[in-house]
Amino acid sequence: MRGAVGIEGGAMTTPPLKRSRGVLWLVALLNTAAGFPGMAGAAAGEPFRVLLRDRVQDSAGESVIRQTQAEWDPARTAVIVCDMWDAHHCLNATRRVAEMAPRVNAFLKEARERGALIVHAPSSCMEFYANHPARRRAQEAPAASNRPEGIDQWLYWIDEEEEAAGYPVDASDGGEDDGPEEHAQWAARLTAMGRNPDSPWIRQSAALEIDEERDAVTDSGVENWNLLEERGADNVFLIGVHTNMCVLGRPFGLRQLAKSGKNVALVRDLTDAMYDPEDWPRVSHYRGTELVVEHIERHVCPTVASNQVLGGEAFRFPGDTRKAAVLILAEDEYETQRTLPRFFEEQLGEAFRMHCVFASPGDAGRLEGLETLEGAGLLVLSVRRRALPEQQMRVLREYLDSGGPVVGVRTASHAFSLRGQTPEPGRAVWEEFDPEVLGGNYQGHYGNEVETFARVRPEAAEHAIVRGLDAGEWPTGGSLYRVSPLEAGAEVLLWGRAGSIRPEEPAAWTYHTAAGGRVFYTSLGHPKDFESAEFQRLLTHGILWAAGQEAEGGEGRK
Repeated sequence: MRGAVGIEGGAMTTPPLKRSRGVLWLVALLNTAAGFPGMAGAAAGEPFRVLLRDRVQDSAGESVIRQTQAEWDPARTAVIVCDMWDAHHCLNATRRVAEMAPRVNAFLKEARERGALIVHAPSSCMEFYANHPARRRAQEAPAASNRPEGIDQWLYWIDEEEEAAGYPVDASDGGEDDGPEEHAQWAARLTAMGRNPDSPWIRQSAALEIDEERDAVTDSGVENWNLLEERGADNVFLIGVHTNMCVLGRPFGLRQLAKSGKNVALVRDLTDAMYDPEDWPRVSHYRGTELVVEHIERHVCPTVASNQVLGGEAFRFPGDTRKAAVLILAEDEYETQRTLPRFFEEQLGEAFRMHCVFASPGDAGRLEGLETLEGAGLLVLSVRRRALPEQQMRVLREYLDSGGPVVGVRTASHAFSLRGQTPEPGRAVWEEFDPEVLGGNYQGHYGNEVETFARVRPEAAEHAIVRGLDAGEWPTGGSLYRVSPLEAGAEVLLWGRAGSIRPEEPAAWTYHTAAGGRVFYTSLGHPKDFESAEFQRLLTHGILWAAGQEAEGGEGRK
């Protein structure tokens, strides 16, 4: 059980006795709220350059991730902080707000210094701020002439969500994830303090600073709209809790702002859902929040990550111990920008936090968001013949030099090769990436018109990656790559066959980088392969093995 959290005078404190390590660590988080490491420190007026992530339907009617570059003028941008209360009836929710607050405060500081409007919106807490200059600022903002109908009301659903047929998680019981005994103790403590255990909040978290001269405080949709219109704020970052409730539905929430024409984006790593893993779909709390974020990206508005403003790594809750998996997707032949993210979320969302890196729309050789590779626990590579900016190639090499694990899919064998052509000035290739990193030897492929098949190499049948796969052949998609002979140290797991051609070619193997990083590579990865249960199991096991999380008994994680 985690340590208890106390509240005195509206600020969170630890109890005088029995301070657990968890509580002391929580106090340290609160004490660092004024100076979270990694602040960007950009100059006043410096635009917010962000990658807006949403999900759109492709020609086949399937949902795919899309990233769009945007540049927001701080003078026309606002940040709304939703319901980051000092306490909550769910103790775990209270703890997560405290864990997140230092990063939120750093985001607010950075946005404020660049010139954005900060709107603090702790609902039902306006009495606490009755005489605060930031509260009066909201009350005195001139009435907007274009007030949208219903902006003063909760909005529980919008037309764009109709196809969703409900939320991706069940929080119909309130979504509390406390243990019964701990929850009862927390309710008793709140009662003893004179708080209503069902709604104990009286103010915003004290860890979030309010600038009396520049910020505003309101929980009114009308006042919020007046503030945005007075400022001419067309762009809005929304931060806070809870993603599947207040963040979406409040009068100043995502639905109302999107419906009313604002360019609103959820800061996806600075939010938290109300969800109990004991309820459907019975995933971890953190994966449950991600599922709600995916719903928002698909039906409501795009999202961004806080490190796009602050630099460094995106925020993650300390309890979320999943490794960060970075998927670099930059090829135009096999649609892996569609197939791999969906596969990862469906099969491996409980094991990894997924970050996708795509080629820039205006520059096929530039990878947008590659900085997420710093500190990642796994690289999944599906790239074809790209010359990267030199700095980006250094980021990639630094990851590999640190011993980071790699999973290569199909064209990764010639990811950074231009077939000997000289790259443009300032760009870098890596012609020997295949043998040096993947242990391969790509020499082209057999014809696309020839049927291809795969089978487990008998001598490797007990390897964790292929254990439990069909012992016979199964059909594969796309042409068979010619890769023999492999580098010394590569262990073939799968043989591939193209028609009646002999000999067979390696179709999947393991290797280790010079720095000791585990490598799994497969030349499969055609869209048809992702329809194969055998390929899905192979790729699932290969990813888990590379990350040092072998599936026991040959069964992939669900």
